[in-house]
Amino acid sequence: MSKKLWGSRFSKKPSAFTDRFTSSISFDKRLAKYDILGSIAHAKMLGKQKIIPLKDASLIVKGLKSILKDVQKGSFKFDAGAEDVHSNIQEALAKRIGDPAHKLHTARSRNDQIALDVKMYIKDQAQEMIDLIISLQKSILKLAKSNAKVIIPGYTHLQIAQCVLLAHQLLAYMESLERDKTRIEDALKRADLMPLGACAFSGTGLPIDRENVKKELGFGGLTENSIDSVSDRDFIIEMLADLSILSVHLSRIAEDLILWSTKEFNFIDIDFSFCTGSSIMPHKKNPDVLELIRGSFGKIHGDLSSVLILMKGLPSSYNRDLQLDKPPLFDAIDTMENILEIFAELFQNIVIEKEAIAARLTDESLFSVDIVEYLIKKGVSYRQAHDIVGKMVRDCLDKGKKISGLNLAELRKYSKHFDKGLKDVLNAQASVDLKVSYGSTNPKLVAGRIKNWETRLNR
Repeated sequence: MSKKLWGSRFSKKPSAFTDRFTSSISFDKRLAKYDILGSIAHAKMLGKQKIIPLKDASLIVKGLKSILKDVQKGSFKFDAGAEDVHSNIQEALAKRIGDPAHKLHTARSRNDQIALDVKMYIKDQAQEMIDLIISLQKSILKLAKSNAKVIIPGYTHLQIAQCVLLAHQLLAYMESLERDKTRIEDALKRADLMPLGACAFSGTGLPIDRENVKKELGFGGLTENSIDSVSDRDFIIEMLADLSILSVHLSRIAEDLILWSTKEFNFIDIDFSFCTGSSIMPHKKNPDVLELIRGSFGKIHGDLSSVLILMKGLPSSYNRDLQLDKPPLFDAIDTMENILEIFAELFQNIVIEKEAIAARLTDESLFSVDIVEYLIKKGVSYRQAHDIVGKMVRDCLDKGKKISGLNLAELRKYSKHFDKGLKDVLNAQASVDLKVSYGSTNPKLVAGRIKNWETRLNR
């Protein structure tokens, strides 16, 4: 069992149960890299400020670098009996360099130390998350560009609605992912404040140089209040909230792909490498990867709730409850990174079922709004146009007849404004071409957006 950093005041050792219950090394050991980098910067500052002898500071830095090398190689042996990663590194350092190791904790507490470690971890992982989102966006954009002319029936309420370009639908995913990316980028600004120097919660009377440590560790600024420095976990909550919103978007994308892969839709074919079969039905090809992606996001929402509930009743300053903020954070980041990686790969292996899609575009109810707008351009009011087309749908489409099959005399029973030009409207290509509003599914506008996204993603 590792020696406690606080044990000298106690006349009795903690019970084995207390040791097991309070230990966090099983999960916070993943912060070892950041703990060591923070300690190196801290030791350098202590030496520079002559708070500890320069030779001791140099020895501490050398010892910490050797431990960091072992951690990065995977050869460092974590002590399962250690109270936390800080104690484990401290004891390992003492074994390597002796007494000078005990000067490292000068002007520092585990309270500001853990806040530093987690912020450094989040800064790294946030950038990794941004890179993975960009990778997914590139996969989606590639699919959109290679199928730029494909038109699909769009849906609202899961009922057939109007024609849209497949690329337009895919670019909708790009927009939501871009907002997710910028949310994470924005959250980074608030995580980029260095807390070390707050100590337990009130600061220190020793002449430390927080600005020096900030620069050494690459932080953008310093925390301004020592109490807030050790008790703030907004940066964790904000990251989990951002991942929760991202998970909602990815879950909806997964649901679209699941629906599109069914025989009822038959818009896409998902590669066999992302599907599984049935133990009883030999014909089945199930989109299990997408279903597990959709289901896994419940964990991320639970992780956010866990930390929100953890924080809501805590008094100011540090409380040991905060030890439990890390497992939800680690779980959410691991889950999201795995899903983003597999999603990017999955999109690269989607086949568009163009013939099956084209067969669905013969449903003339897809063009009802186009007929309404045709009448509006002839001077008919919106309400009148809507009523006219409603009657045509009732008399024709609801009975299996085609509006395109009506002759001019039959058309004019509904409105004198109809002429032969109406039939030019009744096809999928005309339907998307007619859209002119900015942000619509018009092919020229969509092509412009594809070009814009290529430029943005390849910067």
